Amino acid sequence: MEDLKKTIRSYANVSDSDMEFGLQFYKKEIFRKGAHLLQAGQYINDFYFVQQGCISYYTLEEGKAQVMEFFTEGYFFTDLYAYIQGIPSESYLEALEDCVVYKISKEDVQKVFDHSHQLERFGRLSMQRTFVINFQRINELRNLSNQERYLQLLKKRPTLFQRVPQYLIASYLGLTPVGLSKIRKRLRQKG
Repeated sequence: MEDLKKTIRSYANVSDSDMEFGLQFYKKEIFRKGAHLLQAGQYINDFYFVQQGCISYYTLEEGKAQVMEFFTEGYFFTDLYAYIQGIPSESYLEALEDCVVYKISKEDVQKVFDHSHQLERFGRLSMQRTFVINFQRINELRNLSNQERYLQLLKKRPTLFQRVPQYLIASYLGLTPVGLSKIRKRLRQKG
C-alpha cells in the first residue's frame, strides 16, 4: 500500500489522517495471468491501482484484440467511459501477468472526495493525467509514422517489450505483427 500512498501524494499533499480515511476503502485483489477484470457487456463500478503486474486494455474488432493501453505498476485505471457514463463496457481488461491491484468502488470514491479536498484534488488531477495520456496516444497514432510510434514506445516504456507478447505490442502500435517485425529488422540492420 506504500506505492499507492506515494502515487496519491505525487498528485496532492494529502494529510496522514485523510490518507488513512481514503485508504480504508481500497481492497486488495490478485488476478492470475489470463484473468479478466472486465469483459465487454459488463458494468464497471471500480477504479484500480496496479501494485504489481501488467493489464491489457483492449476491444475486439473482427475477432482481433485492438489494444488501447497497457497498465503497469503505479497506474490508476478503469474503462473510464463506461465507468463515468454508467453503461456496459465495450472493452476488456486482462491480466497479462499475475497482478496485485487495489480497487475502490465508485460509491467509496465519492465518500473519499466528500471527506477531503486534497483527495478530491488527487482524483481530478489523476483523471486529467488519464485524459492527457489518451490524447497523446491519439495524436501519436495520427501524426507519427509506424517506426516513430515504435521508437517512441521503446523510449517511454522499454520494459513492455519483455513483458508483453509482440502481437499485442503490434496491436497497440496500430501494426500487424509482420509490420512490427519488419520495423525491428530494419532498425537492427541500421544499428
